[in-house]
Amino acid sequence: MKIDKAEYQTSLPSVELCPSTDMPEYAFIGRSNVGKSSLINMLTGYSKLAKTSATPGKTMLINYFLINRAWHLVDLPGYGYAKRSKSEHEKLQRMISGYILRRQQMTCLFLLIDVRHEPQRIDLDFIEWLGENGVPFAIVFTKADKQSRARNLASVDRFLKVLSEQWEELPPHFLTSAETREGREELLQYIADINQSLREA
Repeated sequence: MKIDKAEYQTSLPSVELCPSTDMPEYAFIGRSNVGKSSLINMLTGYSKLAKTSATPGKTMLINYFLINRAWHLVDLPGYGYAKRSKSEHEKLQRMISGYILRRQQMTCLFLLIDVRHEPQRIDLDFIEWLGENGVPFAIVFTKADKQSRARNLASVDRFLKVLSEQWEELPPHFLTSAETREGREELLQYIADINQSLREA
């Protein structure tokens, strides 16, 4: 898929305010500091589309980007940032779960995982919640440039092995780097294939 145009549209505090549209939506989510903004900028080819920050957990709204005037990329707040208050955590949890469970236009949720880390309970619990609620999702391993290819593959295998203890069929997964653009074509092709199947349906 070639991205000819990517533009920021709006930022919203709740699913009730999301745009009235029949366009498919691909949402991106992950723990704070997983490299979500950098990945979005790499995928779209627009280096400043999503704002990156040295401070984790800055995304506090549902951010909409229109891609090729045909589909929406949705940047969801990160989860698991410890410095937020309990009320902020609860507010963000309602926002995230509201969008994921109630937004009919959401076609696929991309869950970002830092490939360098051991499987984290917070990510595994979130994946279990997605499965329990029948949410279509794929896993995107980020920051592949930070360690060797062999270590990346071992990390992915280790994560998938943990998942296989609970899942009969593993979700699609991608290995990516915002720095080297690794995984960009595979991820965009995955979205293109889904969009094509939706048009044919």
